[in-house]
Amino acid sequence: MIRVLLADDQALVRAGFRALLEVQDGIEVAGEAADGAEAHRLAAELAPDVILMDIRMPGTDGLEATRLITADEKLSGVRILILTTFELDEYVFEAIRAGASGFLLKDTEPADLLRGLRAVAAGEALLAPSVTRRLIAEFAVRSKRTGPNPAAEQIKALTEREREVLALVAAGLSNEEIADRLVLSPLTAKTHVSRSMVKLGARDRAQLVVLAYESGLARPGWLD
Repeated sequence: MIRVLLADDQALVRAGFRALLEVQDGIEVAGEAADGAEAHRLAAELAPDVILMDIRMPGTDGLEATRLITADEKLSGVRILILTTFELDEYVFEAIRAGASGFLLKDTEPADLLRGLRAVAAGEALLAPSVTRRLIAEFAVRSKRTGPNPAAEQIKALTEREREVLALVAAGLSNEEIADRLVLSPLTAKTHVSRSMVKLGARDRAQLVVLAYESGLARPGWLD
């Protein structure tokens, strides 16, 4: 059973999501929050599997709530799926850097939202669509520093094969697709991804993507 917390300041929006989710097999709406502070409190109280988190909320917004939740070791099993009205919302990238597992537009088709929610609950990052890759790439490039690059130093801890796998993760490839491209077994590809996450201290694949772009290992459109 996937337990979901709805975090949005619009009661009508929450009601719409609840109506969609409650009729789905294997999904339960654990609670609702009208702002980020309440989302943080309920995350600790209810321990949901996934939070559908709106970015723009009064008071403590979704970005700050994401930071608070992902920084709490007791909530390490909680995944955050960002909801936004704007495809190029400047806060989306910051939320992913903070530990969110991906994002969806609020007008996403119900079937796509359900698939995304289940993928995030399973530990995947919602980063495969090309529009998401372009978004992350754009903000990663904007955020590059002119001085020392900590991310570039971090990835030096990876083996050559792990860096190769990381670049393909950043391009949005699944473990199976990485295995096909590098002529590996899917299990070996998964092992490389898992080891990279441990070495880099990444919460999930979404943060691996951010590190790949910030380090310069991946570049916008390089695999298109």
